[in-house]
Amino acid sequence: MAGAAAEERRLATVVAGWQGRPVLVVGDAMLDEWRFAESERLCREAPAPVLTLRRRISAAGGAANTAVNVAALGGRAALVAPVGADVAGDELHDCLDRAAVWDRTVNQPGRPTPVKRRMLAGNQILLREDSGDPEDALDDDGVAHLLTALHCATEELRAAAAGQPLTLVVCDYGLGALPSAVRAWLVANRDRYATVALDAHDLADWRGLNPTVVTPSFAEATRLLARAAAGFGTGHRSAPRGATAADLHLDHLADPADGPSELVVGAAPGGAGEREPGTPHPTSGALADEHGGGFAGPTGEPTPGEERVALTGDGLSVTGTGVTVNAAAGAGVDRAVLAESRLDELREHTGADVVAVTLDTEGAVVGGADGEPRRSHSTPVPASHAVGAGDAYLAAMTLALAAEASLPTAAQLAQLAATITVSDTGTCVCRREDLLDALGSGPEEAGHPTQVGAEELAAIVAEHRRAGRSIVFTNGCFDVLHPGHVRYLTQARALGDLLVVAVNSDGSVRRLKGPDRPVNPVEDRTALLAALECVDHVVVFEEDSPAKLIEAVRPDVYVKGGDYPPEMVPEAPLVRRLGGQVRTLGYVPDRSTSAIIDRIRAHPVVPPVGEGRPA
Repeated sequence: MAGAAAEERRLATVVAGWQGRPVLVVGDAMLDEWRFAESERLCREAPAPVLTLRRRISAAGGAANTAVNVAALGGRAALVAPVGADVAGDELHDCLDRAAVWDRTVNQPGRPTPVKRRMLAGNQILLREDSGDPEDALDDDGVAHLLTALHCATEELRAAAAGQPLTLVVCDYGLGALPSAVRAWLVANRDRYATVALDAHDLADWRGLNPTVVTPSFAEATRLLARAAAGFGTGHRSAPRGATAADLHLDHLADPADGPSELVVGAAPGGAGEREPGTPHPTSGALADEHGGGFAGPTGEPTPGEERVALTGDGLSVTGTGVTVNAAAGAGVDRAVLAESRLDELREHTGADVVAVTLDTEGAVVGGADGEPRRSHSTPVPASHAVGAGDAYLAAMTLALAAEASLPTAAQLAQLAATITVSDTGTCVCRREDLLDALGSGPEEAGHPTQVGAEELAAIVAEHRRAGRSIVFTNGCFDVLHPGHVRYLTQARALGDLLVVAVNSDGSVRRLKGPDRPVNPVEDRTALLAALECVDHVVVFEEDSPAKLIEAVRPDVYVKGGDYPPEMVPEAPLVRRLGGQVRTLGYVPDRSTSAIIDRIRAHPVVPPVGEGRPA
């Protein structure tokens, strides 16, 4: 037991070490929409259930969910992606805002935001409707704006990183957010990022990026091996070193009518895999198009059939990809064994230091330069619970490697992050607190009430700091609690492990705001704040300035609301002298306490007849 506790503390130290790591996420952002319905009868027109919508949830998806997971795990995430000027785009911006992701997306009028709409009855997904055509290519202006956003976001993260090296995460799901010019820019600027993670449906499009880690699914890995056997197109090396046609061959391709997963291979940097305009899609058994160009096999989102493995007379056939691999292991060979046998080739073809082949409910197989495969396991869950679990895996793996954790440690934390997110239906997000709780190192709430005095707060903060947790501190009157406050406090909480809110006493509010304030007494104000999930501790101070509390708490991050730069915050010099940093978070327009009070006063209550009002 002592050894297990020491291991958990070691892993928790890695999680603490990646706090605030600057991560740029770029790629295909989308909106996940969940519609929860009930069905009690069939319709008369067809043998189909009649659904009654009960609840609707929107969440960030794709690259956006990866960025949300990075932020939720404690990293500093910025997202660059094209987003449509539509209702779905507005909802996606709100999702990023709530998650404290730096939203550096590029508005694309006329190009819809990709959406995945799922309709559920009970815990069962009945249907999924996808919108957003991958053939809606970015125009020249859109590409130029995307390249500008990449450069600016990189420099912005560098300025805020306080010397920490930058990390890049590329999420390419074949929806058109990463055209050849953008891929070429990322390859050319690879040295600006110390750690690079790549999650792509078609890994061959990224030859030359040389990422730190790639995280293909089993289908994506076999697809890459298929393209390697076909030579990636004219001018590139053909089969893997030492491989022959008997070792790896293609006997068929997926049915071209197989829906949205049957997409055209995009152009890789340098033209690898580029397809001539007007070239017909290959038919079964074709390895190259009629122009002799690159292999144009299935790309985009893998179908369920692409994940199946069947034992055949001459080897293991991966259904849907058309890949048959000879294996001497015989009967009983599973996907993990097959993935382990090809890790070195996958590393060679991707140029990656680390390859993590994810196997959904069967965990993952991870390999690095030492040639030692590592296997992790997960618990099978309903499919509706696992949406986005790969994003949590990618985020945790990337943060761990950026924090210079060993590969076994990074693989262990990544699998744990993915596993603990699948407890319920919805898009998976792993929070830092959940990961620490799973390691037995979450904040110890026992004996620590939310509302505390100044002396008690100092002791609590000291205890958390000894455990390696970072302290976020903010202050204000919080007279009439409104959505602007909630969003502000949620964003503040995402900047560290513990949020302390200092509240002006009634006398202090009167001196600052006038004799008619506060509207609510301090007991009510602190009770409402203490009820918020994002607030850990609330303390009242009598002075006009929280300087004494700041000196006692010595916060790692001091947060104020407003649209002014941190240099204009009066407490900034004190916070910096104590070794902390200052952040300002913008307010929600028309959501200030004063504006709410003014609206109330502008519409006085009219008493009903019989209570001072004549009939």
